[in-house]
This record gives sequence, structure tokens and C-alpha cells, in this order.
Amino acid sequence: MMGEIATAALERKGKVTGVIPRGLFDKEVGYEALDDLRVVDSMHERKALMVELSDAFIALPGGLGTTEEFFEVLTWAQLGLHQKPIGLLDVYGYFDRLVEFVDHAVEEHFIEAAHRSILLVDRDPVELLAKFETYEPPKVDKAEWALRLMKN
Repeated sequence: MMGEIATAALERKGKVTGVIPRGLFDKEVGYEALDDLRVVDSMHERKALMVELSDAFIALPGGLGTTEEFFEVLTWAQLGLHQKPIGLLDVYGYFDRLVEFVDHAVEEHFIEAAHRSILLVDRDPVELLAKFETYEPPKVDKAEWALRLMKN
């Protein structure tokens, strides 16, 4: 899937940067036709570099890797490690149950409502990007939030 997206972007004269751990690159999984392919030592280094290089994050339908990376970047935003927009492109309702789960976690007080506002969702890519344009990170008193977590 990532290769298909990269190919489509390149065909439309887009610029594509790839970041891949050496272990996967050595197995010839890397897509070498990119403008910029960066080989790093670990998955953690990969994710940290992608956060550094990115202006925003959009998750498309995918599997466990997509889900894990999505939640990590969402968690980093919750912790204040970045303030970049994060969205789900909810193609054909693929993420409906995931969004229901997050909303359920808010109802059960495992996720702050303010932190739920970090997650932007839309089925239309143009509308999702419009939400990115107006996104403002929530203002959360981290000390007060941490104290509340410790009390629960």
C-alpha cells in the first residue's frame, strides 16, 4: 500500500520521503525510487524521524503497523511532544469502530475529552485537510492532568 501511494505521488510530481529500518531495507523491502530514502537503525528511530519530518499525520486503512504508529503519534501529541494535526481518513467507514472505541474510552474517563479533540476524522480527504488547516492543539494543564491520573 505504501509503495502504491508513493508511486501515485511521484507520478503527480510530488516529493516523497521514505524512512525505513535497516533490517527491512536489507531484506529489500525498501522502495528505492523515492526522492529521499532514509535508512535508520530501528523502528523507534524511524518513528521519531517521521515525526520530525512531518507537518501532520494521516492514517489510511491498514493493519497492526498502521494502528500502532497512529496511536504512538497520537500519544506523543497527548503528552505534548508535538502539536501537529493527526487524522484518520475514514475510507468507507473503515475506522468507525476505532473511533467508537476512542469515544468509549472518553466516556469511561480513560481519555480526556480535550485529548480526544486531537483526533481529526473525515471520510473526505479534502474535508480532512480543511480540518487540519483550522486545527489548534488543546490547552491542557499537564500537571493537573497528571495529578488526576494518579488519584484514579
